[in-house]
Formats: sequence, C-alpha cells, structure tokens
Amino acid sequence: MAEISIFEDEAFSVSSLLAVINEEHILPGQIAASGLFDEAGVSSTTVQIEKDGNVLALVPAAPRGGSGFAVIADRRQLIPFNTVHLPQVFQILADEIQGIRAVGSRTELQSVQAVVARRVEKARLQLDLTHEYQRIGAIKGEVIDADGVSVLLDIFQRFGIDRPDAFSMELASADTDVRAKAVDVLDAQEDALGNVTSTGARAYCGKTFWSMLISHNSVRETYLASEAASALRGDGRLAFEFGGIVWERYRGKHSGVPFVADDRAHVVPEGVSGLFVSAFAPADYMETVNTEGLPYYSKLERLPFDKGVLGEAQSNPLHLCTRPLAVRELKV
Repeated sequence: MAEISIFEDEAFSVSSLLAVINEEHILPGQIAASGLFDEAGVSSTTVQIEKDGNVLALVPAAPRGGSGFAVIADRRQLIPFNTVHLPQVFQILADEIQGIRAVGSRTELQSVQAVVARRVEKARLQLDLTHEYQRIGAIKGEVIDADGVSVLLDIFQRFGIDRPDAFSMELASADTDVRAKAVDVLDAQEDALGNVTSTGARAYCGKTFWSMLISHNSVRETYLASEAASALRGDGRLAFEFGGIVWERYRGKHSGVPFVADDRAHVVPEGVSGLFVSAFAPADYMETVNTEGLPYYSKLERLPFDKGVLGEAQSNPLHLCTRPLAVRELKV
C-alpha cells in the first residue's frame, strides 16, 4: 500500500515534473495549432522589443561625382514588456493514495505517478486555454485577464500608435463586391508590413461575420462558377480561400463568451518571422533562477502534518504582436 513517503522518490522532483508537463500533446485551440506564434524561452521576466522607426525613402538621381543622398540613422527604441505570471495549485491528499496497492503489472510508484500526471494534465489544459485566450488578445492588440475586463497589455498603447478603426466589409448589402473589399484589406496590411513580405493572409471570423460571409451573393456566385462549387454543399464551417484571404471560422470561447466577437474578424499575415511572439520566462523557483524559460512548470511540496502534497503548475508567458498595424480588424 502506497504511503505519503513515496513522494520522496526522484520521480516527483522538479526536473521530472517538468518533463511530464512539457511533453508533447494535442494542442487545444486554433491559434496554438496553427503555429502562428514563434515560441522562445527567456531568462528574465522582462522582454525588450525594439521599435524601429526606420522610414524607407526613394533615392534621387544625381550626377556622377556629385553629393549623395543622406542616409539618416534609424530611430530605434527599446520597449520593455513584462511577462504574465499564471500560477494554479492543486492538492493530492494522503487519502487519495492510501488504497493504491502493487497489483498486477503496475507498481505503487507507477500508480501514484499516474495520479499526479492526471492532476498536472488538468492544470496544463487550463493553462493552454489561457494561452489561447491571450494569443487571440495579442492578435486583437489587447491582452485581457481572465475576468474579461482587466487589461494586461494594450499593445497599441505600449508602441505609442493609434488603434485603427475596424474596416467595414458591408456584408449586409447584397451589392457589395466582397473580393474588392478583401483587396483593400490586403493593401492596408501590405502598407503596414512595409518591406516585409508575407506568404498569405488568414482571417479568424466570429460566428455572425462568418454566416454573413459564406451566404453573401458575391461569394456564392464565385464558387458556383468554379470547380469548388461542391464546397458550398459541405460543412459550412470549413476554411476556404477567397479574395486572397483564407477565411476561417474561429470557435474559441469560454463560459459561452467567444474570444472573437460574433460580428468581427481579424486578418493576420502568415509567414512573417517574428511578427507574433510567445516568450516564456522561468518560474519563480530557486531551481530555475536565471535559466531559460519553459512554457510550463510544476512542483510538489508536503502539506503540514504529512496530510498530502500541495502541487503547483505555472506558466509565465508574453504573447505579443510586434507589428499590430499589420493585423486588420473587420466588421460586418
């Protein structure tokens, strides 16, 4: 029969639990699964982002041997961003493991490890949901806390730029040329990227926006006149390409509240290195001081009077869009 002393085994050390909580598993959430954000560990709780005020200019022609065009030094500025501390705790009481016996092919240690792994996995899933929520917040330019009100990071404000108004797609009008509207969106996005090129664009759409888009006359007529007409008879939630943008219904929500407003969509450039960043700081443990941060951490400690163990799982992320003007918000 397992006893509380089993937690003295090296299988429950910080390094062992780090391996458990950071092992690969199915990613919940469309943004996480898309690989849109570049992930990296940092050794401090603050990340410095360089704001480059460089403006490109055309070089005027001049006579050979004459004076050249003056190249002005870049106006660069380092802006600090703090990572967000996301801790959560759980308990495993002695009563939960006292009935575990070494029966069959499983040892007491393996059985207790399974109990810990299940609790850690539940904690990680809740952290994954939070990461997805904060990543879509970074796309929207404002990372909100779990209460849905407190602003953790206003990206436009931190970069000192004005938030542009949402671009109206005028989907309520049957006469709207949606393809032409999409071209206007891509042109604005291209202007914001400057000399940086993307491989494409993807729009994450709210429920109402999506319904109005796929039912709009100009969208339906385009597909009816093509070999892709069969897509209209299939699942109405599948992504499709139209007007140079891949349109995708975004389904992330919590407690019935969607992460993307029903009447909105957000168009992001794809294939731009460093545009979306997920930086992870180290945990606030003695063992992890000045180490490169990992996405997740977990640790156990004894409860008073040996009544069980107290566990913690935490993550310390910074989810950021480094060129917020390159993301275009759309409305119906």
